[in-house]
Amino acid sequence: MGAVIGDILPFAVGIAISPFPIIVVVLTLLGPRPRAGGAGFLIGWIAGLLIAFGVIVALVAYLPAGSSGKGVWAGLVEIALGGLLMLLAVLQWRKRPRGDDDPELPGWMSKVSSYGFPQALRLGFLLAAVNPKHVVFLAGASVEVGAAGLETDAVVLVIAVFTLIAASSVIVPLLAYVTASARLTPLLEGLQGWLARENHTIMAVLFLVLGANAIGNGIGSIWP
Repeated sequence: MGAVIGDILPFAVGIAISPFPIIVVVLTLLGPRPRAGGAGFLIGWIAGLLIAFGVIVALVAYLPAGSSGKGVWAGLVEIALGGLLMLLAVLQWRKRPRGDDDPELPGWMSKVSSYGFPQALRLGFLLAAVNPKHVVFLAGASVEVGAAGLETDAVVLVIAVFTLIAASSVIVPLLAYVTASARLTPLLEGLQGWLARENHTIMAVLFLVLGANAIGNGIGSIWP
């Protein structure tokens, strides 16, 4: 089980440092209802990750395994995911702001700061469960978990550890805000602006590194 956790760690960290959820939680904390909105977003985020990851792990478990590892099919899936991540890296890099260009953020983000508990809960769940970028990360991690042949209790523990790490970038700002909201506000404002500008660059690097890792793992599964 320890080896599997090590294999999925890069994908969990990839979700954790994705700028969008951090930007959303920062906007929520800077709004008029920070505690209700923040709690709603966190619960929805964790629920979305747990459900999406659990479903994909269950599906990947049906991939035929080889005699000494994940097998050819799992390896091919990893290579395909790695290629997709490489493509996403190129697309994200091309979208990055140039010079003094203002970063482009989705229009719905302008409403996030006014969200209460139910709206933030729904947003957190949707961003975690159906965001295409996160689904690719979840699929890459799921290949490692689903093809490892772990017992059910071990799979549940691995999914819980993955979700905790992936949600850490939402948990930490919320905990910090609860303990030191006055001192944290200027830092959050600066962080939101920096992440908005560097969003595409950060994601490009993430996709590139995780894509190379997935392709390498896939090749190792096919030709051990």
